[in-house]
Amino acid sequence: MAITLHDVARLAGVSIKTVSNVINDYPHIRPATRTKVESAISELGYQPNLSARSLRSGRSGVISLLIPDLRNAYFAELADAVMRAAQAKGLSVIIEQMPGGKKEELEILRGPRMQLVDGILYSVLALGEEDAHELDSRMPMVLLGDRIFHGPKDHVTMQNTAGAKAATEHLLSLGRRRIAALGSHPGEVVGSAGLRLEGYRQALDEAGVAYDPSLVIPAINWHRKDGAAAMRRFLEQGVPFDGLVAFNDSMALGAMRVMQEAGLRIPDDVSVIGFDDIDETRYSIPSLSTIDPSKDEIAETAVDLLLERIDNPESDAPARDLATEFRVVQRESSAR
Repeated sequence: MAITLHDVARLAGVSIKTVSNVINDYPHIRPATRTKVESAISELGYQPNLSARSLRSGRSGVISLLIPDLRNAYFAELADAVMRAAQAKGLSVIIEQMPGGKKEELEILRGPRMQLVDGILYSVLALGEEDAHELDSRMPMVLLGDRIFHGPKDHVTMQNTAGAKAATEHLLSLGRRRIAALGSHPGEVVGSAGLRLEGYRQALDEAGVAYDPSLVIPAINWHRKDGAAAMRRFLEQGVPFDGLVAFNDSMALGAMRVMQEAGLRIPDDVSVIGFDDIDETRYSIPSLSTIDPSKDEIAETAVDLLLERIDNPESDAPARDLATEFRVVQRESSAR
């Protein structure tokens, strides 16, 4: 037989209402009473009926994370950080992977599954500033990433431009002057690639090093194989270089493999730095220097903002744009 509220109340010697108040974390309960009820719950192994609880409260206790691609290690690790941050707040997370394309993203946002959650964390991929009006709904939502700034929803992102600038400055401080940039999206201004390219250019400009377009290596997708393929094409061109700023770690790892196969020594011949501080960077040979964008801080800030919006559905407070801190992590690939 399933354990019920009646069983817990009987063992604790309190009313069913008191048990309910403890389970729902009602604040005005005497500590001794709370302890008795929690002890009874633990002894009996009582599990609350979440479906009934959500019907009474109007909440599911579930949020959705819309994310571009779990094959990308950064997004996989971000999803893990979001789940841990949500769990600490008593929330569960449904992860929805977006296949790509503006139409597909909007279909997911407007789909029936999104009506079953209390709020949405949305890592925007295909939508841009011109689509911000598509997000103007009452659904609590926090945007992640670099596509829509100053929109109708709270927004949490990393410091892409400043981070890429710091990465480039790090290689410049080692005496590197022919620094390649891997991962550009030609013509992109808003988005991770465009923002990181801007940081790269700013660092060169401030150091008095001329920007050379032949050192900018495009890569539309940002997986290991894309970094490897782009580096092979670049090496075939014979452009001299002594440093590499990769716009994410996965591309850097793929590019390092190709460079080493071509006989280049890292960091003796080429100093390399990536971006994202994924776990694998600690164990590559050589270990990869990178920019740590504070994934845990991104996740915790986003969950806190979303919960605030869920708790205050009638609030007209303006949307906020927040950027987390970053740090340069030097490892073997850029050792002095």
